[in-house]
Amino acid sequence: MFRRCFLGGVAALIALGAAAAPPPQEQSRIDRLIQLVESRKDMKFVRNGTEYDAADAAKFLRGKLEAMGREVTTAREFIERIASKSSMSGKPYHVKFADGRTMLASQFLGEELKRLERESQPA
Repeated sequence: MFRRCFLGGVAALIALGAAAAPPPQEQSRIDRLIQLVESRKDMKFVRNGTEYDAADAAKFLRGKLEAMGREVTTAREFIERIASKSSMSGKPYHVKFADGRTMLASQFLGEELKRLERESQPA
């Protein structure tokens, strides 16, 4: 019995260790996506029907990343698992622009990630 509990504990620790932080390049992309949201004063982040300004949206994304960050190792996973929908309600997040247009946050961030990837390509 003790041996099974011990082995189960070791397996859990190994699993925790395997879910490490994103590699530096991916962490940089995640940080840049959050900074982009933070810099967009012309945009609101809509979460569960409530609009948040850029600073509050960035603070929220950083907090959720801190809480759930072990689940992501790439910027795409960050978008899919953290920045796309509410983990409580399951409702998708949106961004709302000053002109009234809205789009899914996952689409907005996905397009921005593609732009970042193009910028980082050697000429």
